[in-house]
Amino acid sequence: MFEIGDFVVKANNGICKVEDIGRLEISSANKDRMYFFLSPIGEVNSRLYVPVDKAGAGLRKVVTEEEAWKIIEQIPEVEEAWIADDKQREQKYKEAIHSCDLEKLISIIKNMYHRKERRTAQGKKNTSVDEHFFKLAENNLYTELAFAIGREKEEMRQIIADKIASK
Repeated sequence: MFEIGDFVVKANNGICKVEDIGRLEISSANKDRMYFFLSPIGEVNSRLYVPVDKAGAGLRKVVTEEEAWKIIEQIPEVEEAWIADDKQREQKYKEAIHSCDLEKLISIIKNMYHRKERRTAQGKKNTSVDEHFFKLAENNLYTELAFAIGREKEEMRQIIADKIASK
C-alpha cells in the first residue's frame, strides 16, 4: 500500500511522510499489529501512528503533479455542493473534509464562494460554520496542490479563485 518515503494525506492532519513501518513499542499497544509511522510536514516534533490494516480509511497518497494540474483544469466542471438545510450542509462539509477527496473539497469551496457572494449582496455575513469549513477546505486543497506542483499555497489560492470565477 504505502512505502517508507511516500507522502500521504491523512484526514485532519494534512500531508505526512511515511517514516517507517513497524510495531509500536508501547506497553498498551497490540504487539502483532503493524503501523505506519508518519511525520506531518512542517511539524518537526510530531509523529502519527496509523494501523496498516486501517490505512484505507482516511489515508491516501498525495496527488502527482500531473494529477494536480488535471484537477485544477476540471474545477469549472465540478458541481457546487449546494444544500439549503444548515445541519445537513455542516454534515456534508465534515464528511468532505474527512474524506480527503479533492473534488469534494472543490465542491465545498465553490459552494461557499458563491454563497458568500450571495450573502454579501444581501448585506449579510457568512456564517461561522461556513467560514470554519471554508478555511479547512481551502487549507487542505491548497496545501496538497501546492505541494504536488511545487508552488506556494497563496499562489494556489489565486489559481483556484481564478478557475472558480471563470465559469
